[in-house]
Amino acid sequence: MISTSTLSLSNIPPTPPPATAPPFSDQRSNPSSPTASSDPPPSPEPQSRRVRLSPQLNRWSRARAVRSGRRLSRPIERMTVSDSPSSFASDTSNGSGSEVQTLSPSSEGGGDGDRLTDVRGSAKSVFMVSDGTGWTVEHSVNAALGQFEHCLVDRVCPVSTHLFSGIDDVDRMMEIIAQAAKEGAMVVYTLADPSIAEAARQACELWGVTSLDVLSPITEAIAAHLGVSPSGLPRWAPGRNSSLGEEYFRRIEAIEFTIKQDDGALPQNLHKADLVLAGVSRTGKTPLSIYLAQKGYRVANVPIVMNVDLPKALFEVDPEKVFALTINPIVLQTIRRARAKSLGFDDTVRSNYSEMEYVKEELEFASKIFQQNPIWPVIEVTAKAIEETAAIVLRLYHDRKNRCSMPRISKRY
Repeated sequence: MISTSTLSLSNIPPTPPPATAPPFSDQRSNPSSPTASSDPPPSPEPQSRRVRLSPQLNRWSRARAVRSGRRLSRPIERMTVSDSPSSFASDTSNGSGSEVQTLSPSSEGGGDGDRLTDVRGSAKSVFMVSDGTGWTVEHSVNAALGQFEHCLVDRVCPVSTHLFSGIDDVDRMMEIIAQAAKEGAMVVYTLADPSIAEAARQACELWGVTSLDVLSPITEAIAAHLGVSPSGLPRWAPGRNSSLGEEYFRRIEAIEFTIKQDDGALPQNLHKADLVLAGVSRTGKTPLSIYLAQKGYRVANVPIVMNVDLPKALFEVDPEKVFALTINPIVLQTIRRARAKSLGFDDTVRSNYSEMEYVKEELEFASKIFQQNPIWPVIEVTAKAIEETAAIVLRLYHDRKNRCSMPRISKRY
């Protein structure tokens, strides 16, 4: 299929130039000719306009595609493309992908090597290889790609990521590296077996593939620090402890506990929780609780509603495990209005729930409760992702648990 698409596309450019090139040359040599100046513009102008506008469409969806690892298949605005109208015709005539959109007149031969050059020009590939699930290498690459969002979104440097998990033998690793060499991709790998990791390093060096070993440097550093040699076994290897170990069941138990304690249910069990979240409605208590539960923490959340008494157990538990959540009133009102619409309430149905005056009063009511309990940290969740808020909660929790107090600028985080 690759060869046929290349041949068919290579046959397209020869036909347009005779029809479009002479009018441009005539227009420059004889500006007074009306036919030469009026005929050519209609074909190249709409096509070039489409090429210029495409990088500005769907910016959010393109950024999301980069993070999720899907291949980007649209043309690149700042790519070096021939100025001839035939190149724009080849750009817009193909709706299947971006591999032909960088074809220049010198690459019309349609060879396999030319096509691979086009792939490298359209989107740089990063192969992520792991002998396990690939969680470590995938999150490491995504964290690094986050430093290039300014150009990934604008499609100046598009990247396509591909995850290869469960690679536990040299032959499969060599196949991936050979494909990376063919496509000009970078290989980032986390391989616990030193022999496979060394074979991958040598193969990448031999074939000129850019590579990075994420796991070996930190493993060797920790081994030197502990004075103990690593096992060299992947996380899910038969020789290691079963994945259904104590940590696994602890996470399952934490998730079950957190779901049962959602939205103030069963307040008598608050003393069993590792973390207790308190805040007004729509401050993200439930998603934050579930996120923390997946990390193995038993979390309970208690809603604060004006003119509704809070459970006495909230003030009887250890105050060092209670965390207060607050939010900007304007943002909270927007969230509540969206929530009301999702529940089927239209603009004709008015409720105090999303009215600004009520929102401010409820936040003030919650603030007074927080002031009466100064040990509770007050975390501002406005413009914070769930992961950011969770990181603050866990840092404060472990600081208190380990009695490792760090200097803090204010009581709000």
